[in-house]
Amino acid sequence: MDKLPKVFANPIGKKINNVQETFYSNDRQIDSSPKNINNKINAIFSDKSHIYKSKVRITFKDGIKEEVIVGKTNLNLLTMEGKLISIPEILDIEKI
Repeated sequence: MDKLPKVFANPIGKKINNVQETFYSNDRQIDSSPKNINNKINAIFSDKSHIYKSKVRITFKDGIKEEVIVGKTNLNLLTMEGKLISIPEILDIEKI
C-alpha cells in the first residue's frame, strides 16, 4: 500500500453560486425552474382525477390566481374561459 498513485484534485478558486433559480416567500420555498414547473403541469394533466379540466392555483411574480385549466401547449396553458397563460411566467402551480 505504500505505492499508491497520486490523485490530482483541481483547486476551486472562485465562489460557487448555483442556487439562482430559487425564490423564497413567506417561509415557503418555491423552486421556479422551468423543468420543475413543466413536471408539475404534466403531473396535473396525467392525474387520474383530471378528466378534461383541473382547478389550480398559479403563482406569478406579481400575485396568485386561481384558474381552471383545460389544455396545454409548449408555451401556454389554456383556461376554461379561453385565456392563455404563459408557462415561462409561472413561478409555481398546484392543484386545488
